[in-house]
Amino acid sequence: MRIKDVIQAKASHEVVTIGPDATVRELVALLAEHNVGALVVSEDGERVTGIVSERDVVRRLHADVGVLDSPVSSIMTADVRTCAREDALTDLMQTMTEHRIRHVPVVADGRLTGIISIGDVVKSRIGELEFERDQLDHYVHQT
Repeated sequence: MRIKDVIQAKASHEVVTIGPDATVRELVALLAEHNVGALVVSEDGERVTGIVSERDVVRRLHADVGVLDSPVSSIMTADVRTCAREDALTDLMQTMTEHRIRHVPVVADGRLTGIISIGDVVKSRIGELEFERDQLDHYVHQT
């Protein structure tokens, strides 16, 4: 299975972005409004500047309550792992596991085209396993 298959199966193809100069308070509002766990940081909505997650916010809040008025760029991850639509899902799963990341932007020709969450990966994998189970069950009951 490829990343493009997972993206096609998603209910929403929208990728919510936030500018690096927006405040962490604005970030929290967007996370809640869109019910997502991370936002891609982008100046133009196309190029990936960074990524910032709920986890980033919580860890910084623990150390500094005043972080809510700081720019998103102060807490974002700038070294972003990305994937391409043609990449294998198994490769993405390995990357997510090795680097302990839950959200990976999908990029084509340097432009943001989607985002894959660990939830998307798990849902896709469960679907594959259910299909295989059904096929084996059908085979066993046919003979």
